[in-house]
Amino acid sequence: MIIARTQTLVQLTPELIDALDEYRERTGASSRSEVIREAIARLLAEDREALMDRQIVEAYTRQPQEEIWASEAARLLIVAEPWE
Repeated sequence: MIIARTQTLVQLTPELIDALDEYRERTGASSRSEVIREAIARLLAEDREALMDRQIVEAYTRQPQEEIWASEAARLLIVAEPWE
């Protein structure tokens, strides 16, 4: 299966190239490009997760969750407690 790709020029410092090559050799990645694609995919996935977390927090801040279960849970615990 052929995947369409667009070539992008990225300038890296010699230190980043050395670290990239060391990582590639250590992990068995086939190329620098593979490592960079994987790193970008991970970064974007982490960013999506962080965005979803922020959206959830904002939503609960605007509309706090109702404590409909807390009272019932407390009642059931009191009923189940051996008070003897």
